[in-house]
Amino acid sequence: MEELTLLGLLSQINLILASATVIIAFSLFVYLLVHNFLNAVARAFCALLAFVSIVYIGDVFLAAVDDVQAAEIWLTIQWVGIASVPAAYLHFSDTILRTTNDVSRRRSLAIGVAYLASLVMLALAGTTDWLVHAVEREPKTVFHFEAGPLFIVFALYFFFTAGWAAWNVWQARERCLTFTSRRRMSYLTVSVIAPLSVFPYLIVSPIDAVSASPWIFWSLAALASVSIATMTVIMAYGVAFQGVIIPDRVVKRDLLKYLVQAPLLGTVVIGITLLVPQADRILGLPRDTVLALSIVVGIVVFQSLVQLTRPLADMIVFQRDWNEVVWLRQLDERLLTSSDLRQLLENILTALCDLMRVENGFILVMKDGKLVIDTHCGDRATALEFLEERDLSSLLDQMAGNGPDAGRQDGDRQAPASFAERFVHERQFSLLPLRTPDGEATLGVLVLESKQPLADLTGEEYEAATTFVERAALALEDRRLQQSVFSVLRDLAPEIETLQAQVRGTVLYAGSTALEAIEDDPIRSPNFANWVKDALSHYWGGPKLTESPLMQLQVVRDALAEHDSNPARAMRYVLDRGLEALKPDGARSLTASEWVLYNILELKFRKGERARDVARRLAMSESDLYRKQRVAIEEMAKQLASIEEQERM
Repeated sequence: MEELTLLGLLSQINLILASATVIIAFSLFVYLLVHNFLNAVARAFCALLAFVSIVYIGDVFLAAVDDVQAAEIWLTIQWVGIASVPAAYLHFSDTILRTTNDVSRRRSLAIGVAYLASLVMLALAGTTDWLVHAVEREPKTVFHFEAGPLFIVFALYFFFTAGWAAWNVWQARERCLTFTSRRRMSYLTVSVIAPLSVFPYLIVSPIDAVSASPWIFWSLAALASVSIATMTVIMAYGVAFQGVIIPDRVVKRDLLKYLVQAPLLGTVVIGITLLVPQADRILGLPRDTVLALSIVVGIVVFQSLVQLTRPLADMIVFQRDWNEVVWLRQLDERLLTSSDLRQLLENILTALCDLMRVENGFILVMKDGKLVIDTHCGDRATALEFLEERDLSSLLDQMAGNGPDAGRQDGDRQAPASFAERFVHERQFSLLPLRTPDGEATLGVLVLESKQPLADLTGEEYEAATTFVERAALALEDRRLQQSVFSVLRDLAPEIETLQAQVRGTVLYAGSTALEAIEDDPIRSPNFANWVKDALSHYWGGPKLTESPLMQLQVVRDALAEHDSNPARAMRYVLDRGLEALKPDGARSLTASEWVLYNILELKFRKGERARDVARRLAMSESDLYRKQRVAIEEMAKQLASIEEQERM
């Protein structure tokens, strides 16, 4: 009885492992189908995964049936995968070889023949006794077919096709030139395990040996399940690189996250379901109740373990990049959305109004050259009326000497002046500029409206009010910085897409004739706009000007001959041509929208004025200036590219 119980436990463990294999194979099938469907290698691998999954689904359900007729149905379904795996594997190997620029009509024809042969084998298995027949079940093991007279033909076809496909994968690896491409291709060499694992070995195994050694059978089956699950993940990792150029870290992160959230969690649920005893009542409770509670507890414990082991997993998977990965994760958690920052400002403003005992308060910020209401507390109509009646320039001039630090000496928070004296007072309104920590730029204007003079504050209240003002300025500064970061990321997105489109699926392999160095032509490089920006930043001299990759341009080489081979003068001449191409017709204006891009580049780079001064002259905020500066540089890059193309004609 003890032996039977232990043997039953081993068979249950094997069933859990087989179920895990199915879940992993199906999950990776969905993952690659969604994330990399446009790549031929990924599509072929998905087909291989689908057929392997059918085989292992059959194993799982066969372990749960006792009826011979039901077993025959599932064995026939299982043969859909068994018969199709060789053709799918040959197809997969051909797509891998094609990525190395090894195209063969013979292989393409062989793939069609292999799929046709698989259909014939499936028809023979499902409708005749020539290939397999007579469902058998070894004691203490599982159901299986017996071999028919043509089974030897199928075995020869299976191993010949699988061997050819494995050779193709090996050849693809040998054609790799770089260490990275060879390493990634090595992940795919383990694909030989996939077809070998689905061959119906029980059909050709000695019956007495299987029946006499169920321990060995179940142990080998469990080992095979673990091996197949591991090899499937490794193969999927290799396939995930096909057609994309994202870093290893990103692929590892996405795949690991998906494996934990989908197949690993699914395996935990399946394991709990199978391990809960098949009894009507457990500890006086119905089995369904115990099962539901066990699943809930299992999921909670699983998620807790994932959180606890996450740093260790990151350290193992990302290794040298671990510190940067932790920093990026913290950055992602700390970034605030526009709504978060607006809510934060509203809370600060509300608390300050309550402390100062005023009825209305609002914060103004510069947008598109004019002050607008960013956040308000109380009556919004009061803020709108204030804006309509005030002159922008005089308002800013009035506040030139005021700020959150006005009246302080040597960092002493208990300044002698009252808090109210730090404001500019006009009728019932009190204004205070909110500046950057260095005090060089004004981020916004705090306006409080009260029919009575601002109340005097005690030392503690003064401290609290000062803190609120500082936090409001800090929130505006954080928003400005985040907007700059997000703007840069949005600008990078199309460049990354372009770069991926240009090199999609083209890794360095031997014999490839279609590969080109993307940056051989500077104007085709995704970094072209950045090079233009660097050259402008050193407009009057510096390594980013004289050692710029833009020196490779034909128009610059021609300019060198005209400027006594002086690289700085030649580069400035070309930059001036690009800048003049942006210049609108007619009289120059500092406020007209069509002159904005030219004015920014001309004032900021050619004349070398500070960003704060340029923003003030053009009546815009500094954050708006930087956003439009990026647009101006991109437009100038387009003009330089156009000039270069004309020069080559």
